Amino acid sequence: MSGDVVEDNHKTEESQPEEEEVPPQLLKGKKLSWQKLRRFDSLDIESSSVRGHHAHGSKTVAWTMILHLAFQSIGIVYGDIGTSPLYVFASTFPNGIQHNDDILGVLSIIFYTLTLIPLVKYVFIVLRANDNGDGGTFALYSLICRYAKVGLIPSQQAEDQEVSNFQLELPNNRLKRASWLKSKLENSQFAKFFLLFATMLGTSMVIGDGVLTPCISVLSAVGGIKEATSAMSDDMIVWISVAILVLLFSAQRFGTDKVGYTFAPIICIWFAFIGGIGIFNFLKFDTTVIKALNPQYIFDYFKRNKKEAWISLGGTVLSITGTEALFADVGHFTVKSIQISMCSVIYPALILAYAGQAAFLRKHSDLIRDPFFQSIPRSLYWPMFVIAVLAAIIASQAMISGSFSIIQQSLSLGCFPRVKIVHTSAKYEGQVYIPEINYLLMLACVGVTLGFRSTARIGNAYGIAVVFVMTLTSSFLVLIMIMIWKTHIVLIISYVLVIGTIELIYLSSVLYKFDQGGYLPLAFAALLMIIMYVWNDVHRSKYYYELDHKISPDKLKEVVNSTNLSQMPGLAIFYSELVQGIPPIFKHYVSNVPALHSVLVFVSIKSLPIDVRNEQEPFENLLIERLKGFIADGEFWLSQNDLNKDDDSGDYLDEREVDGENNEHKDVKKVDEEKRQEAIDKEIEAVNRAWRAGVVHLIGENEVVAGKRASLARRIIIDYAYNFLKRNLRQSEKVFDIPHKRMLKVGMTYEL
Repeated sequence: MSGDVVEDNHKTEESQPEEEEVPPQLLKGKKLSWQKLRRFDSLDIESSSVRGHHAHGSKTVAWTMILHLAFQSIGIVYGDIGTSPLYVFASTFPNGIQHNDDILGVLSIIFYTLTLIPLVKYVFIVLRANDNGDGGTFALYSLICRYAKVGLIPSQQAEDQEVSNFQLELPNNRLKRASWLKSKLENSQFAKFFLLFATMLGTSMVIGDGVLTPCISVLSAVGGIKEATSAMSDDMIVWISVAILVLLFSAQRFGTDKVGYTFAPIICIWFAFIGGIGIFNFLKFDTTVIKALNPQYIFDYFKRNKKEAWISLGGTVLSITGTEALFADVGHFTVKSIQISMCSVIYPALILAYAGQAAFLRKHSDLIRDPFFQSIPRSLYWPMFVIAVLAAIIASQAMISGSFSIIQQSLSLGCFPRVKIVHTSAKYEGQVYIPEINYLLMLACVGVTLGFRSTARIGNAYGIAVVFVMTLTSSFLVLIMIMIWKTHIVLIISYVLVIGTIELIYLSSVLYKFDQGGYLPLAFAALLMIIMYVWNDVHRSKYYYELDHKISPDKLKEVVNSTNLSQMPGLAIFYSELVQGIPPIFKHYVSNVPALHSVLVFVSIKSLPIDVRNEQEPFENLLIERLKGFIADGEFWLSQNDLNKDDDSGDYLDEREVDGENNEHKDVKKVDEEKRQEAIDKEIEAVNRAWRAGVVHLIGENEVVAGKRASLARRIIIDYAYNFLKRNLRQSEKVFDIPHKRMLKVGMTYEL
């Protein structure tokens, strides 16, 4: 097989070896009339035959595993929202309690906020909007892109929709509304850019949340020691917090699995303590706080305090910090496991904890500065302090893990510079660790802790990040409800009026404290947005450049059959991000190196959330096995085409022509099965022979420069910002674990 060219497709995550089957429609002599319009390749076959392969996706997961994951999730997901009782009441009443019934009003706000946002919205609605098991802002964007052509890179294929969890077709009278929205989004360039911009902003806010969570949680817990001893100064508390944060981030490399099993028992004890102490305080001090179930106390609270009540919402919103982690971390677990742990453990414990603190404050309103530690029975103070510090450390884990997950998703959409993704669990493929991001988050946390030194100022910043991401999630969710789920319009309107209104009121309140520290998450978001925009903008420009300059099939045949090229034994693999087509780097290589290997393989890199990563089996072995199966399938496909081809017109015959009543074409020539098999065996042997001769990986080392007519802003983005990021981050061969001894970089300059 001299100079054979094979185009294969591969995902950025190496796949478990699975036996691929030729789609049933290819095995029949019937119903082939539509197949002449497209050709199946390995990516088509794999994506159409594998649905929800994630262990945390739509595939049925054993209940034993779900319960294990539910236990783990307690240690990973809920540390943040679980430690909110440390500071919520103190942050809500910074100037003291003016009226005793204000406590009931705030408790009522906390109760309905916890019920409607984390429980109803996230646990029962948003978690269903995962993208094949992955959660977070980018998962919502990716899911929308899979159903509508709103992505800015034209890499969408028909099979992309098939790998999604959602195959819902509700009553047809809702299809018109879904189709109308889809058409509007697809035909509006502004809508496409706005969706991507909003996604980047939301992702940046979540990562910013991952910076603020460790700071406020650890500072709040360590500060509790001041209740026991006055010898502990503020400076000592800050430096102890910094040391704890460094240890926390150092433990991330062990992975979510080990960290989760280590942290889960501690958090379980924490929830048992705060729930138990809440019951104790409720019974001891004031059982009438149960009246807070009546929302009338909320209206009375606002009527008495007016603007101050509205401002105080910036404190009550801290009761739902970490809620976004429920969704962002779903990729590490499953939807059912998070639902079980939230409903059975977390929600009841939190309600009891806040009710107990409210009962205590009804009798001791002067102790509002630190009601959590003040309300603890003296005999339990030190055990509770130790558990609180440990829980605060663990609270940081939720947003750290969430940050890893959403950055992994943004990588697949070309919206973040390449970083190393470490899969830390052989059982749960959604559990990942990113070393570069981990250490950058650690430095940011240490900087914020040393710079702000106060939970009050950090709390002001914290609220903006939390509420903004929640509001953005609701906006994306409405699009999904209309376009994908095709939800009844009454339910959509109800969601917007109830959940949307609550979140907008909270957002208006936290923005009021912008100058009191609220600018911090926006500063983080702005920095991350610049990085993501620069990378995505140039990434898209490179893709379009390759798309415009890709080599046509005729040109490829001309190059391969050229007499000026010498043949050498071996197998060469060219990597490209083009979904279909031969990249221009190949022509550049041939013009400078007039020699070709006996077998050329063009590998298209595309991320699809369908397969488990396999780090044990060498990528080359896996690729060669898939390639041989692809050749066999391709030869069979050609044979089927020949079988149903009209000799005169060259057109494929449709089902009626093949199976017509008069059987006019029963004398169509039959392909000799022995000859066909012999041809397949010959080509597979050629691949084996080339493999034994040696494999060379050809990586395009593309230098991008701004074109001569580019504007000044464009030159800054391409020549300086993008190239700076590229020089200081991982290269392709490190990401794909390509052996250095068999790697050849081909340099080429793209003028964008």
